Amino acid sequence: MGHGIAQVCAAAGHDVTLRDVDESILESALASVRSNLDGGIERGKVTEAERDATLARVSTTTDLAEAATEAGLVVEAVPEDLELKTRVLAEAEALVDDDAVLATNTSSLPVTEIAAALERPGRAVGLHFFNPAYVMALVEVVLAEQTTGETRAWAEAFVEGIDRTPVTVRDAPGFATSRLGVALGVEAMRMVQEGVASPSDIDAAMELGYRHPQGPLALTDLVGLDVRLDILCHLREELGERFAPPPILRRKVRAGHLGKKTGRGFYVWEDGEPVAVAGEDVDRDRDLEG
Repeated sequence: MGHGIAQVCAAAGHDVTLRDVDESILESALASVRSNLDGGIERGKVTEAERDATLARVSTTTDLAEAATEAGLVVEAVPEDLELKTRVLAEAEALVDDDAVLATNTSSLPVTEIAAALERPGRAVGLHFFNPAYVMALVEVVLAEQTTGETRAWAEAFVEGIDRTPVTVRDAPGFATSRLGVALGVEAMRMVQEGVASPSDIDAAMELGYRHPQGPLALTDLVGLDVRLDILCHLREELGERFAPPPILRRKVRAGHLGKKTGRGFYVWEDGEPVAVAGEDVDRDRDLEG
């Protein structure tokens, strides 16, 4: 998500610094941005001049101070761990000016709780980008209880300025998009468990019958099964058993089958594309669920 957000912001004319603790991840991130832009050139969406200008606006560092000191906006895109996200933003807050906006890209964690750990919680907001960020037009602007009206207006204007559409929601479990998205996804997983249909047929039904651009199981693979499991566990605590993670999801995560990023989830992935449905023992899943 981090490199996708950086690409979107740089393409809109912003200077961006990508920071990670691992230099190899930064090298991979830059390579991904270049690959995305080269793909855009092949599809006639991006010119070579636009690619070169975007890349020129992106720098990398392992030093948080170098990345954040002069930033007007900090967006954290670390894993979905409340303590980690809170710590990263608090460390960044100590380096930025008082009027800088501090944003979390969380898809489900409480923005209000993250903001509460900051010295200036009114400048905190959720900016929930969607994967892949360089393609998806939506950014969910999540308002913490402490988010000021000024910060809200700034965040909405920023999203529009990077050629995305903001949807503003109150900080509530799962916000709007994750809550609805995982509800559909978890029911699709249960259908696979129960032998109702294959993942490919379930996805085709939603794509062709409801005009979804991608079916719920392919989307789960794209987002990451571990990410979906974390979201479901959080929503179960907040909203009840209707968000209980199904056994098929837990077993896949335990096996390290996390979707596209590991090459196997509900589908088998090669070169970034699903090439086959992953085999499933649905009878065992039905027994586990019962």
